[in-house]
Amino acid sequence: MKFNRSGGILLHPTSLPGPYGIGDLGPQAYRFVDWLVSTGCSLWQVLPLGPTGYGDSPYQCFSAFAGNPYLISFEALIEDELLTQADFAAMPDFNAARVDPSTRLRVNFGLLIPWKLDLLQQAFSRLSSAPEEFHAQFDRFRAENAAWLDDYALFMSLKEANGGGAWSDWDESLRKRQPATLENARKEYAESILRYAFYQFLFFRQWIGLRAYANERGITIIGDIPIFIAYDSADAWAHPDLFFLGEDSLPTVVAGVPPDYFSATGQLWGNPLYRWEVHKNSGYAWWLERFRSVLKFVDVVRLDHFRGFAGYYEIPFGSPTAETGQWVTGPGKDFFTTVSQVLGASKSSTLPIIAEDLGVITPDVVKLRDQFHLPGMKILQFGFSGADNPFLPHNYAANCVAYTGTHDNDTALGWFASAPEAERKFALRYLHSDGTDFAWDLIRSVWSSVAVYAVAPMQDVLSLGTGARMNYPSRLGGNWEWRMQEEDLNSELAGRLRELNELYLR
Repeated sequence: MKFNRSGGILLHPTSLPGPYGIGDLGPQAYRFVDWLVSTGCSLWQVLPLGPTGYGDSPYQCFSAFAGNPYLISFEALIEDELLTQADFAAMPDFNAARVDPSTRLRVNFGLLIPWKLDLLQQAFSRLSSAPEEFHAQFDRFRAENAAWLDDYALFMSLKEANGGGAWSDWDESLRKRQPATLENARKEYAESILRYAFYQFLFFRQWIGLRAYANERGITIIGDIPIFIAYDSADAWAHPDLFFLGEDSLPTVVAGVPPDYFSATGQLWGNPLYRWEVHKNSGYAWWLERFRSVLKFVDVVRLDHFRGFAGYYEIPFGSPTAETGQWVTGPGKDFFTTVSQVLGASKSSTLPIIAEDLGVITPDVVKLRDQFHLPGMKILQFGFSGADNPFLPHNYAANCVAYTGTHDNDTALGWFASAPEAERKFALRYLHSDGTDFAWDLIRSVWSSVAVYAVAPMQDVLSLGTGARMNYPSRLGGNWEWRMQEEDLNSELAGRLRELNELYLR
């Protein structure tokens, strides 16, 4: 593909407004697309869309291929006659869940999840009465996605039958996927397996419709591929040979990053690491299928932790911190050469990949990124230590994606309120700002840069403070909860953004 100069918004679907406790793929998602078109923006960036588990993080999913059932639109299920208005009689009062009524509504996952799953189960119970064409579509979906769907639906059914516990605690015959045991499980849990497959059908049916609506209106959707998978996932259970797992099915080494200026003990992520030699011997088949799958549903992917493909940090499993790890060489050029050949990249076009090249970036990472002409990321919030900082716009190359901040950062206003005084002063000097409209001063600077893509989180477009932050990487709980309000999508805000898109040819 060819990257063309554009502007856009970073907003996960869970953050959309709506009455059902969480943003979803229903009318408000279509309204957001229409609003985005009215701004002159042509990019919508989302976070990973997989089924979230403990901690509700889209970067820790039960599958690298499945969709998140919490995003399924109830309005669409009513249209499909799988739900009725009467089914919502026991809907929780999500407004009452707010401790302070003056604050914005947030996703209350503890309240939402059991209620939403109960309604989805009710929709499944009515599948038998659905039209013949609906059944035919479901059957086609199951056949076309069997390579991952069969294992995922069985995994989730077994997880449910085992009280939601991690697969490492299952009976050994299930952990080791003994054929006779799996065959018996498929029979015993046939209805549950069908139900989990049905949820996936609903999700992808709705997402494909939304993506088509966006594409028809000139909106490019940027998705996200986390480099690592969650240990408690269908991927690790179904393909243990692809990961460093021991005889007890537990990881032998896990992912993280070493101690640095920000953390004296490093970051212990705990994800299982890839046996890259095994992947190479298969022609990277699992990874190629992963790319193909994601690119059916988005137009461009942000490849998380890109530096891990050049070299990654390996920590012995069971280590209390990340201090005891070592750097290991990644698959590098060979991997991306294979991906380029299969996905059809050429001299006139590049892979539809944005390289998340943040953190400690060594020359080998830069070489790998540039060898395949992948745009890297520039975060303006990181730039205010001095004029030579590579995150300042005058130091950008055109082949990059510039952000005011990301889902892992504080909002622009939150950063400005808490940043060191020297950085605050430099930021005001650099932006020629008096600080009264700081978030938009950042947006203007990013939009006016040479970066091929300019993106701002919706929280910055709305000039919101720290309370609207999406994620604190070091904090357990309380993340991924921020939501918009319906009145946020107004014409005045759209006009302000449209002026920047017109002024700076985005």
